[in-house]
Amino acid sequence: MMQAGGAFGPRHGQFLHQKNVPPSLITRSLRGIALAVTETRHDNPVQGLSGQFPLEDAYLVSLKFRDYRDCECWERGRCVNKTDVRAGATYLHDLKRDPRFVIDKPYHSIFFYLPRSALNDFAKQAGAPRFGELAYQPGIGHDDIVVRHLGTSLLDALHRADQANQLFVDHMMLALTAHVAQTYGGLRRRAELARGGLTPWQVERASERLESDLGGTLSLQQIATEFDLSVSHFSRAFRKSTGLPPHQWLLRQRVKVAKQLMAVRDLPLSEIAISAGFANQSHFTRVFSSLVGASPGSWRREVHGAPEREA
Repeated sequence: MMQAGGAFGPRHGQFLHQKNVPPSLITRSLRGIALAVTETRHDNPVQGLSGQFPLEDAYLVSLKFRDYRDCECWERGRCVNKTDVRAGATYLHDLKRDPRFVIDKPYHSIFFYLPRSALNDFAKQAGAPRFGELAYQPGIGHDDIVVRHLGTSLLDALHRADQANQLFVDHMMLALTAHVAQTYGGLRRRAELARGGLTPWQVERASERLESDLGGTLSLQQIATEFDLSVSHFSRAFRKSTGLPPHQWLLRQRVKVAKQLMAVRDLPLSEIAISAGFANQSHFTRVFSSLVGASPGSWRREVHGAPEREA
């Protein structure tokens, strides 16, 4: 289940002494374990030492979108590093070590919340043993192109929570969990898990489940459970069998349904958008134009010769 906000936004707001709650998305795609992503940004922050997160067995993975010179990093009540933070770099923080930093300049970051239980659960699904601590140095950034891509992709979902595709957020957070476990935890996945696709009946059943919920409220966990598969195994197998991850497959089905509905000349685009599972007409236009190469109205005029009705 994906939620907007939850406790993670307020926690980050308190940590950074912000009055407004930062935008946050939560997904429970791994056996009910909560994973979250939060955007934090302030051009005129309250200066001083940041607040504290509750001590717990979890990690924060942060992607920086803005340079931050002379960042003073603290762990366990003392300064452990002072260095320049560069836009595009990835940083890891262990919440058991009470990570804090001195706030004295504008900042813009994304934080991923990853409990150790989620990382260990992924290791179990991959047939690998549990691992120890993630490998990182406090205040030392990594040029991590995967985290950079995932973080940038999720910015749009954070800014448009009402349009966020459940399967898309599940997929992005699953990909992040896998990447962190493998890159910083040394996880090595069993080779046989990556090879096989779904059986023909599983592809048909999964497709039916996705088509029956064009709005995208079903989670990967709910669908994978029907086949007694882990989320990661189902996602890889579905992609191998169809050529697309579930969320992209669903977007193409929405566009397919929208094209069928646009054959009805008097049906407004705003109604087509909702009927095809999009959040609104703007969301419909953005996705349709990206996949088809033309706006819905232009496509309908060219194919059917029908006038474009906005509402």
